[in-house]
Parts: sequence; C-alpha cells; structure tokens
Amino acid sequence: MKRNIIEIKNLYKIYGDGEEVNVTALNNVSLNIKEGEFIAIMGSSGSGKSTLMNILGFLDLPTSGTYILDNTEASSMGHDEMAEIRNKKIGFVFQGFNLLSRTSALENVELPLFYRGHVSSHEMREKAAELLGLVGLSGREHHHPNKLSGGQQQRVAIARALVNDPSIILADEPTGNLDTVNTEDVMNMFSRLNKELGITIILVTHEPDVAEFTDRKIIFRDGEIVEDSPVRKKKKKS
Repeated sequence: MKRNIIEIKNLYKIYGDGEEVNVTALNNVSLNIKEGEFIAIMGSSGSGKSTLMNILGFLDLPTSGTYILDNTEASSMGHDEMAEIRNKKIGFVFQGFNLLSRTSALENVELPLFYRGHVSSHEMREKAAELLGLVGLSGREHHHPNKLSGGQQQRVAIARALVNDPSIILADEPTGNLDTVNTEDVMNMFSRLNKELGITIILVTHEPDVAEFTDRKIIFRDGEIVEDSPVRKKKKKS
C-alpha cells in the first residue's frame, strides 16, 4: 500500500489583520495524498484551490493547521529549509509557461540546477538535453521561446520542472493558454510521467475535460472541499 506523501489536517488560511474584514480562503481543510497519485483540484475563482496549491508548494504559509510533506511538518521548517525542499522535491508548471524569453530551451531547463549548486556545466547541459528529448523536443534545444508553439513552450516548462528529479509536480492551469490539440498532448505527457516515473501530480484546472486525464478530483467551494472522488473515465468511441 502506498504511503501518504502529503498530509493536511484542519488547515486554515485567513487573509487580513483582524481590524478589517478577513477573508477565509481555506476553512478547516483536511486531505491526504498518496505518492504516485494524479489529482485534479477544481473549483470556481476564489474557491481556495490556488491558495491550497501555494501552501503545498511552500509559496505561502497556512494561518493554522498541519501540513506534512514527506514526513516533515512545514511549521517546523525555516525559510531556507523550505526553499531547499521547494527546489529539490517539487516541480512547478504554470499557465503562462514562465520561460525566460532571451534564453534557449536548453538554458531554461538548466536554470533550477544553477540554484541547486554542485552541478557542472556539462552535467547541466546533458540533463537538460535528456529531458527535452523525454518531452519530445529533441532538435529544439537552442530555440528561444518565441520560436516555439504554445504547446512546445509548455513542454519546455515541464522539462524544467523535472530537472531536479522532484517527487511532486504542482501544475497551475497548465493548459489554460493552449488549444485543444496541445492540451491533449500536454495532458497525455503528464499521464505518462505519472504512470511511468511514478511522479505525484497535482494540477489546478477549471476544465472537466482536463480533469478526465487524472484519477481523482477534489472540488473546492468557499474554501472547503465539497467533493473528493475518483474520476470516471469516459469510454472512448470505437
């Protein structure tokens, strides 16, 4: 039986200083995620899904409650330790790709390795080229983002997210800027990474068709989980 890689208990996130009207973005949220799961986080704007993702990625801290990542409680970590875990254990993929425009695909993928340190230039190039091949971009290593399609840019972003061998990928609306064909390509890639490499993937989406690629969907409303259920796969037409 697979172990929990993420454990959340009675999590609250409240914005405000108590003097003005406070906003409760997360309201007593409890949730376990096992290693190797592929999960869609859904909900309307302001439902709390992005706040949860920010906390999972150590980009924000909860007001109260418990968040345990890989047997380590977040509240016991200092800022440096959080940054180290964020760099080593978590890969991020964003809707806007977040690529450096004046930098090649290869150099964009290498970037997290600079922050990791103790990696030679040769090792960085070799690892980045390997991952660009994995996402189907062999031969495009030296193309800048403006010479790549939206789907190809997102593939570069996925390769960059993988470069530190993370155990978790957090993807925030990763297909939001893509057409239907590129959306399907990117989601098939996430499915392959999940099944073949065993990476835990948690993605925020408002699109039911995107959630169809995952195995479990968690729906938020007003800061609370209102549904947590397996995804029922649609039967493919013969």
